[in-house]
Formats: sequence, C-alpha cells, structure tokens
Amino acid sequence: MAVNLPLELPEMLPVAGVRIATAAAGIKYPNRTDLVAFELAAGTQCAAVFTQNAFCAAPVTVARKHLSITTPRLLLINSGNANAGTGELGHQDALTSCALLADAVGCETNEVLPFSTGVIGESLPMDKFSAAIPLLSARFDENQWHAAAHGIMTTDTRPKGVSRQVMIGDKCITITGIAKGSGMICPDMATMLAYVATDANITPALLQQCLYYAAERSFNCISVDGETSTNDACVLMATGQSLAAAINDEQSRGYQQLRNAVTEVCVVLAQAIIRDGEGATKFITIDVEGGESEADCRQVAYTVAHSPLVKTAFFASDPNWGRILAAVGRAGIDLLDVGQVAIYLEDVCIVRDGARATEYMEAAGDAVMMQDEITVRIVLGNAPYRAELWSCDFSYDYVRINSEYRS
Repeated sequence: MAVNLPLELPEMLPVAGVRIATAAAGIKYPNRTDLVAFELAAGTQCAAVFTQNAFCAAPVTVARKHLSITTPRLLLINSGNANAGTGELGHQDALTSCALLADAVGCETNEVLPFSTGVIGESLPMDKFSAAIPLLSARFDENQWHAAAHGIMTTDTRPKGVSRQVMIGDKCITITGIAKGSGMICPDMATMLAYVATDANITPALLQQCLYYAAERSFNCISVDGETSTNDACVLMATGQSLAAAINDEQSRGYQQLRNAVTEVCVVLAQAIIRDGEGATKFITIDVEGGESEADCRQVAYTVAHSPLVKTAFFASDPNWGRILAAVGRAGIDLLDVGQVAIYLEDVCIVRDGARATEYMEAAGDAVMMQDEITVRIVLGNAPYRAELWSCDFSYDYVRINSEYRS
C-alpha cells in the first residue's frame, strides 16, 4: 500500500571505490537475499549515526567500537534477525560474523562493521552465517545497489534507493544511497538502516558533520508510529575516488554543495520510508511555523504525528480538526497562546485564532482528506521558527502487520 512509491528503484549509479555482494542465507525465509556486504576501497572515510535506544542491539555496540578504533574496510548487513536483546551471546555472534567476513576477504575483524535488522530477542543462526558469508568474497561488484536495497528489507514492500550527482569545481561527484524501514519509525533514528556513499574527497571530521546535518533534516524528521528501534544506523561513506582536492573547510562552497546533495539523498530515502510505512495509505507533511524555537515547533509536530486519534482520522479521510487542535494543546510547549493558533489542511483554514475558522466548510475539509498526500500547516504565532516532518496514517493493516510479525 506504499503511497506513490514506485515498485522499482530508479537508476542507481555506481560509486567508485564501493563494491557490493549479496547472498541468500535463509536467516528467516528460504531463497531470499538477506546478507549484504559493502567493500570499501583503501582510504575510504566513514561516518555514522546510531539509535538512541538504551537497549541498542549487539551489532550497534560492535559497530560503534570498531568505528572508534579503525577505518572500516567492510560493512556486513543481515535482515530477518535483529540480534537485539540477546546478551553476551549476541555480542559474540556479532563479532563472529565480522570475523567470518574478515577471514574471507583478508582483513582484520575490527575493520568490519556489522548491522542487523529483524525480530528482536532471537539469536543469530550462526550456522547459516558460516555457510553464506564466505560466498560473498567472490561476488563483489560495483553494480549491486539494487540487490543490496532488496537484501536489507524486512516488512518493507518496496526497495528504497536514490542517486544524485553534483558538480563541485570541475569534478562530477556521485552520491548513491539505499535505506530500509517501514515500521517502528520515530526520530532519534528509527527501525531503519541507511547506507549512503559518495566518491567525494572530504576530511573525516567534516564527513561526520555532514551526516549529522543531513540526518537531522531527514531521518530525524520522520515518524510512522512513534517507536524508536534498537538497531537504527546510518552510514555515510566517502571514498575520495573523485580525485578532487579534499574538502576541509566547512565554510567552503564545495562543502556546502556536498552537504546539500547528501541531505537531498537522505530526505528522499527518509520520505520513502514514510511512503512505505506499515499499512500506510496517506503521506502526511506536518509543517509547524511561528514558534518561539525550532524545538517548540518540532515538539508540536511530533505530538500531532504520533497521535493515534489524528492518524486514524486521516485513514478515515475524516477532517476531525478537533483532534489536531487537542494534540497541539497537549504538546507541552511554553508560552503557547492558543488564541493565535491557526491550522490548515492544505490551503483550507480549519482553525483561526484558536477556534473553528468562520469560513470553514466541512466539504472543503472532506475534499482535502480524500487526497493521498496532505500537508497540515500549524501556525503557532508570529515568531520566526519552523519545523517540518513527515508521517502517515494508521490503517487496519498496521495492526495486522504488527500482530503477525513473528508468525
């Protein structure tokens, strides 16, 4: 039921210095691609952001540690099993999976970053890893982005990927990324994995800064159900293969161009996650403006996005504006003057000065709510701050998908 998300990926441009291999290990389902490895050329820099959930999965702990002590050569991702809530055994299994791939390729165990997604609380089937991982070393190819996008899926109904190119000076820089995610999606990352690569040449500190900037405006601006997962991770890789001089100044035009292009890629991937939200029938943009701070605007937007009553009203195509009004009121921001609040469905004003707009007609609200893409604009006052995030509705299928998830 993905909302205006194509069945097939667009053209996925290879990134010089990145090769990908996939395999079907049978981790949860037979004959389904569920192992993906990225091989990174020497000199590649990696930046990453991870879940803020205190019960972070074993691969998150291992990946953080490995990234802190060395430059990664390989990424290993499995779907079908999250290896979360698995204690010391899960930690050892994550390390073992790294060692298996390192032995197959010929590098150190700590040069492998592991990632997992799937069911929480179940141990990894290490016999299947042991059988499948050695196969990856003979399959690396720069044109496997499509296969990788499929291999990291769980409840996703569509693969998610995008490529962009930007001229920085006289060099054409390529940026290609994939992501997975459909449910358990909320800021502070989400049940999502994302891998973005570029052939740009950039210093490690600026690469990490670039990723923070992009993630804050993309993956931290989405919510399907207000749940933050144990396994979220986003990795930004820069191979330096474009042969341009290294970007080392955050004030430079080159850095700003790269940062903006990476952000665009991340926004496309983040919005694709919402469009493919579990059971989603509507893609909803929540735009809050006029707040005393960006944090206030985000808090209001999150409260509206997370409200089950608001989300079910959207599924029913019911312009029940009272639910939106109530969510704004309980967002808990200081200095809210309810007498200044205005709320719009697209261009239809439903609330003005804190009450039903005198000109509002239910038929106009009905017409907007029948659309599959809707913008809710909330004006808090006359202050200069704003925030935007993307969400979806709650349908019967959301309940079905999550009640059947382990069956």
